[in-house]
Amino acid sequence: MAKNVMVEEDKESLKSMGWSEIWLKEDWWAIWLGLGIVVVAYLFFANGASIKWIAVTPGKWSTFDQLIGHFTSHITQYIAQFIMWLIVLSVSMRIMGHKLGEFIPSFVFIYVVSILIFMVGAWNHAHDYNLEPPLVALLLGMVISNLVGLPRWMDTGFRVEYYIKVGIVLLGATLPFTLVIWAGPVAIFQASIVSITTFLVIYFVGRRLDIDRRLCATLGAGGAVCGVSGAIAIAGAVGAKKEHAPIAITMVIGWAIVMIFFLPLVSRALHLSTGVAGAWIGTSEFADAAGFAAAQAYGNLAGNVPGISGTADQSVWAFTLMKVVGRDIWIGIWAFVMAIIATTRWETETGSKPQAAEIWWRFPKFVIGFALASILVTIVTSGYSFADFNKIVKPEFVGPVKALRTWAFIFCFFSIGLTTRFRELAHAGGKPFWAFSAGVVFNVVLGFILSAIVFGTYWSSLAH
Repeated sequence: MAKNVMVEEDKESLKSMGWSEIWLKEDWWAIWLGLGIVVVAYLFFANGASIKWIAVTPGKWSTFDQLIGHFTSHITQYIAQFIMWLIVLSVSMRIMGHKLGEFIPSFVFIYVVSILIFMVGAWNHAHDYNLEPPLVALLLGMVISNLVGLPRWMDTGFRVEYYIKVGIVLLGATLPFTLVIWAGPVAIFQASIVSITTFLVIYFVGRRLDIDRRLCATLGAGGAVCGVSGAIAIAGAVGAKKEHAPIAITMVIGWAIVMIFFLPLVSRALHLSTGVAGAWIGTSEFADAAGFAAAQAYGNLAGNVPGISGTADQSVWAFTLMKVVGRDIWIGIWAFVMAIIATTRWETETGSKPQAAEIWWRFPKFVIGFALASILVTIVTSGYSFADFNKIVKPEFVGPVKALRTWAFIFCFFSIGLTTRFRELAHAGGKPFWAFSAGVVFNVVLGFILSAIVFGTYWSSLAH
């Protein structure tokens, strides 16, 4: 009975908001902010300029003198970027009804620490110790949250969903449809098999364990698609409870960290080529940042460890085709399908009468921003060859957008850590862990079979 009341309240909230959600919901603000950045970047690019100046990030360094020199010469750019983020985020937060007196100090804390996180990641020995910025952000955030603690009012600035949604829209700009075409049918086909089967395994194992189906769907998306962002997208699409997304995110983060070490170590023991290992990592990792770290770490072994063939680029390229291009495009597909199922079947069983409009109100709108950004970049790059894309478009247009996307993701991952309080998640019990872990085992085994055996020749000879 309580569940029925909650569903009805959620529905009424959506209906009462109506079209005012265009300026009152994070989904839409993520679109306005993300597309705004893409459009501005394009206007600069079309006029022979670039937004590289404000999309600054710390460069590689090996000595503190180099690090100090970088910030001395680029301090104005960092200040300008901080002001840009602060203004656009503060305006949107205020319109959505949040207190700026809480948000601004919190965001200042996030931005300053994010710079430190980028500094660690830019160290030339960072890859040797798996000190990738997203991972550092997650771990540092969890340490602060669980061992130090911060005032609860600071959670106003730890906008996990908002930052990831902005990042996803910007991700669309870095993944033009032409890149999907260049990826080839093998990558898309393998990614589709993995996405569908892993989702179904987690979902049905979860149902056998008597887990709420909305949590099952959220867990399934986290393991099958794009980790954190996939879990958030599906949680919104199916009307999951507030605690469902954090539970799924915790599972994703935990297993993603394990796979950073497990996959490269096993690949090394089996002497897999960098292309095959990159495809396996792309198939079996649960987060883009973690997977990229693993793929890059293994690629760096080529030429340095006997028995490992290929190049570092092949490992990263195969991972990108499998995970970033192949699996991530399923975010919108799963969100759309699950929104339809939730509104036309699940809520019918609770006594609610489904309405077609509910699919639209429930559908995660930021996915639309992802598609629009991708279409825009596709149109811009349609007249360029692959070589010219890498030589001209990528450094002047796509590259700066990607840099700002990385900032948004760091804000998100740090915020996830800061809001991940293990004591609060303990009540979830072991069932979600076992359901997700079943998907992990299936995913890793299936990914190896597809990458090393079924399509092994393709990945081994992957051109880049």
